[in-house]
Amino acid sequence: MAFPLSRRTLLRSLPLLGLGGRALAFGEGARFVPGVAQHGGRWDGRLSGLRRLAWELQRRTSVEVVPEARALVLTNPRLFDHPFLYFGGDGEFPPLSAPEVEALRRYLTFGGFVLADANDGSGGRGFDASFRRELARVLPGSGLEPVPSTHVLFKTFFLLDSAPGRVFLHPQLQMVNLGNRAAVVYSQNDLAGAWERDESGAYAYEVSPGGEPQRELAVRVGINICMYALCLDYKDDAVHLPLILKKRR
Repeated sequence: MAFPLSRRTLLRSLPLLGLGGRALAFGEGARFVPGVAQHGGRWDGRLSGLRRLAWELQRRTSVEVVPEARALVLTNPRLFDHPFLYFGGDGEFPPLSAPEVEALRRYLTFGGFVLADANDGSGGRGFDASFRRELARVLPGSGLEPVPSTHVLFKTFFLLDSAPGRVFLHPQLQMVNLGNRAAVVYSQNDLAGAWERDESGAYAYEVSPGGEPQRELAVRVGINICMYALCLDYKDDAVHLPLILKKRR
């Protein structure tokens, strides 16, 4: 009997097919490590936040993690080792090179997932304008659309009805669907800014307008997004519901 491949297994098998980088067998390769996309702008302002999210993911779920954020140029074959890629930034960034555009297209087409995050909370300018421009190059004809409140993304682990970040300027997440999956999810509310820590371990930024309850919601949104990236829409059939309820208790 043939068994379907998980997204993680599929991505890590691509190198064997000549489609990506070196495959890993066991050990660290079996654990979740957030990948962070390097680009020509300010891409590295939320690395501590990604590490914190990985820690929270392990603490609150059964997912095994490596609590770090691994920076990757988009043409690095190791990109295919990561089912989750964070693409964030503060302000405009220059166009991606043609090889970077092609590498990101292949990553998404072969099952990869991108969380895009406007660290500047921008709309129509700054990071937002640059990201939309590059997304149109990577996935021409596949525009962003609102994530409906009924989407599985809002129930992969926590039951949610909104997606605030450090700010809550834009009420809806947006996504790009490839087939029946959301390959790109985009927040303009600086999700990782709510997770970011400074060198002393304290939260680096205040969250507005909802204070600490809003920060907790942003953490839960991040965990749901990670669970979606790893498991797609498993929650729709409720197979894992007993395990999820046990972990919540």
